[in-house]
Amino acid sequence: MFVLSLVKKHYRLQFYMFGWTHVTLLIIVTQSHLIIHNLFEGMIWFIVPISCVICNDIMAYMFGFFFGRTPLIKLSPKKTWEGFIGGFFSTVLFGLLLSYVMAGYRYFVCPVEFNNDTNRFTVDCEPSELFQLQDYTLPSILQSIIGWKTVQMYPFQIHSIFLSTFASLIGPFGGFFASGFKRAFKIKDFADTIPGHGGIMDRFDCQYLMATFVNVYIASFIRGPNPSKLIQQFMALKLEQQLFVFNTLKAHLVDKGLLATTGDEGQSH
Repeated sequence: MFVLSLVKKHYRLQFYMFGWTHVTLLIIVTQSHLIIHNLFEGMIWFIVPISCVICNDIMAYMFGFFFGRTPLIKLSPKKTWEGFIGGFFSTVLFGLLLSYVMAGYRYFVCPVEFNNDTNRFTVDCEPSELFQLQDYTLPSILQSIIGWKTVQMYPFQIHSIFLSTFASLIGPFGGFFASGFKRAFKIKDFADTIPGHGGIMDRFDCQYLMATFVNVYIASFIRGPNPSKLIQQFMALKLEQQLFVFNTLKAHLVDKGLLATTGDEGQSH
């Protein structure tokens, strides 16, 4: 349709708008789609990353305001190394504390699933091992400093360190990208939706980059087979295919010693 709409003497303008359309889809629509995916994995996968970005933005400003001396990048003259480093340590600590609080509530850690019986989305489950307290042995250096040998933590807090690290070290480059984009077109803000802050994109420039990382992180290190989804797919198979899967699974369980053979069942009777 785009090719058919091309008009002589307007090629440059049309391809210019074509490029803008794809940039919008890439930066906003695709990232928003990933944010929705993160939400369905559990509210904690959305709230913790977005909060870490907000915390880093605030703390980097605070450290830069009080201690900033060394410029960080020319695209953003007000950014300083002192604010960048201070924001990093503050964000990691904040991520650990927020994760500890949220991991104790099922509403935040359970995946959002659709209940066919009630025709509603539900947030209720038995929390996975990620959200169950476990004992961790501290390094000898920390043991000598604080006097504790072990500490109770949620495994998710370990993952929160990587999330908050990305939010504070790589996430700001989403803001730098936006700054360079605005400078290229000689504009101050993307819009004036929020008085004094610009548009929505001015506030969420780092969030979209963070959403991509969280989605890839979940797919790479967290997400495993979902029994309920597997059963739904199994029920959608043809009857002969269901029988084949059943016999294969039964043979596997017999080999593992978890299920008795037919002969053994007859002898037991």
